[in-house]
Amino acid sequence: MTEAELVECLAQADVAGVDEVGRGPLAGPVVAAAVILDPARPIAGLMDSKALSPARREALAALIREQSLAWSVALCTPGEIDEMNILHATFEAMRRAVATLGRPPSIALVDGNRCPELTCAAYPVVKGDGRVPCISAASIIAKVHRDALMADLDQIYPGYGMASHKGYPTRAHREALVRLGPSPCHRRSFAPVREAARLR
Repeated sequence: MTEAELVECLAQADVAGVDEVGRGPLAGPVVAAAVILDPARPIAGLMDSKALSPARREALAALIREQSLAWSVALCTPGEIDEMNILHATFEAMRRAVATLGRPPSIALVDGNRCPELTCAAYPVVKGDGRVPCISAASIIAKVHRDALMADLDQIYPGYGMASHKGYPTRAHREALVRLGPSPCHRRSFAPVREAARLR
């Protein structure tokens, strides 16, 4: 999408930004969010969630939830990821997020180079989470929501360190996976989890 096309899309009413968090982890859900910002209530400091500190993400997420016209979060579970693969599960989470917005968007701008089929017009935007405020907002909402879920899973399945690495394949996580074996929140279709299960 060219900058001119992007500007034209953003000039429309009720444009939803859509983004996901959690494609790469070995555990936990993939989470997608959709956000329609209110042009009358702009939020300063929106950017890719990965570029923000946890405290700043939390503060911005609160503003987004309070000041946007609509926002929603949806996910696909580890079982769904194993059943349909991570790409299709990501797209399904995005569809669910858009479908549960409080108001139907006219256009959805999706972070990345591909996007799912939605009930509205949808366009992929490469590096959109750093370029388009509504996608940045979706990135922040999804990241804050998933991080909280992983902290909860750390309490349910102690020993893996989910609260610190958020399910990503860090050395500590992989070592715990071999030591403890996969938990119910691990993605068994992912190679390191399959291998750890085979060793049990």
